[in-house]
Amino acid sequence: MRRRWGAALTVCLGLFLLGLDLTVLNVAVPDLRDDLNASMRQTQWIVDAYVLALGGLVLTSGGLTDRLGRRRAFVGGLVVCAVSSAAGGLVHSPGQIIATRAGMGVGAALLMPATLCIITDLFPDPAPRRSAIALWAAVGGLGGACGPVVGGRLVQTTSWRAAFWVNIPIAVLAIALALALVPADPPRSAHPRPRFDVPGAVLSASGLLVLVWAVIESPGRGWTDPLTLGAYAVAGLLLAGFLVVEHRVAAPVLPLALVRPARVSTAALALAMMSFALFGALFVVTLYLQGVLGYTPWQAGLRVLPLPAGLMAGAAISLWVTARRGEKDSVLLGLITVVGAFGFLSYTSAGSGYGRLLVFLVLSGAGAGLTAAATTACVMNAVPPSSAGLGSSVNDATRQVGAALGVAVQGSLLSSAYTSRLDDTLAHAPSPLPPHLANASDNVLSAAAIARRLPPGARERLRAAAADAFVHGMSRAALAAAAVTLVAFFITLLRLPGRAVVEAAPSGPPVQ
Repeated sequence: MRRRWGAALTVCLGLFLLGLDLTVLNVAVPDLRDDLNASMRQTQWIVDAYVLALGGLVLTSGGLTDRLGRRRAFVGGLVVCAVSSAAGGLVHSPGQIIATRAGMGVGAALLMPATLCIITDLFPDPAPRRSAIALWAAVGGLGGACGPVVGGRLVQTTSWRAAFWVNIPIAVLAIALALALVPADPPRSAHPRPRFDVPGAVLSASGLLVLVWAVIESPGRGWTDPLTLGAYAVAGLLLAGFLVVEHRVAAPVLPLALVRPARVSTAALALAMMSFALFGALFVVTLYLQGVLGYTPWQAGLRVLPLPAGLMAGAAISLWVTARRGEKDSVLLGLITVVGAFGFLSYTSAGSGYGRLLVFLVLSGAGAGLTAAATTACVMNAVPPSSAGLGSSVNDATRQVGAALGVAVQGSLLSSAYTSRLDDTLAHAPSPLPPHLANASDNVLSAAAIARRLPPGARERLRAAAADAFVHGMSRAALAAAAVTLVAFFITLLRLPGRAVVEAAPSGPPVQ
């Protein structure tokens, strides 16, 4: 049993690295923008390239995990992450950094389904499996929430490039421990397998890529711009084509029978919508801490720590609630807590300070921990062990696609509302500001940099206007996140069965 828990902690270390990379660059945005001269849209792509590659490819890698072996997939993913991270620390343009971030996402997509598969293999009994899955969910959220802390410290003491290089020793340690502790994969079967679903993989990844591109580009180009509308139409066609292909191929990337049971589809949807809210907010909050409240990257990272504390507490509470009331009540409690947290955040004003944000971080973290642990248990307990890789990839894909869309949508809402409000404020100012403020409406960080070069009176007017505009945009994004999570609450209330019929099916089809 000690060896099993050692192996579980090893794969959780790989998951921690994956979560860390989701957010480690968030607080490095100001330094990165100054060094590479990146625009707001390029900054969103730098953040989203990783999670988009992860979300777009994780379905494909789930099938590969079942074919190639869980330990092989885990170690291979760590190798790709380490190599891409080393390259990311050497780039010199926004396009290059976006490419390396996408490479890191490919490695993460390969290792992520393997982590949950290995844990379900290690703990066939229901009680320890619940504990291990709760640990898995808590560590995954912990990595993402600790990203701003680690990134802030590295940026302040070295440079933003260290946010890439920090991955290398973690990956090397995880590889060494995996080879020592994680059970070796069984020999590959000599029986022929159906041909891999290349069309499904291409359609799913390209459809998601085009969709997120459209969301990110919409504020700059205009929501009714022909290119924007065309991108949404193309994304819809590609994703519709993906569903058609999955009905017809022998070995689909996403077996629709696997996700048809309500315990799988509803739990995965709830997890995606919660991730949409949480990870989008984390991107917005780190900008708020630096651009409005004036914290350094390190100080901003420290002030995000209540979120991982809440995540760990929520995952622990989920074990207690699930054991007594079932997964459904844990999911519902988590989602309504997240709704309340975002509703509270939406009332933030330019003078609110850190206190209101602290309450939001604790509540949203606790709600996310409750939701993630319970929904993951729902999915993994409803799929047969032979399809654990696909079940894990469904769980992971929905979470990462939700996170990617959360950053894109909330970032776009923030950008649109901020630009409109600041332009209107500056246009009606009682005394004109200097004419070289065209870039001030790019985002609050640009306004802060420009304000430092202005005379005292103009400096304070611009800072106050930028802070007011940013908080206005953040409130809009918070309301959107609250609405999405509230929809998830009602879908879960109506569709998710109260308790699993079985805790761990030894074989056979998924159980509703």
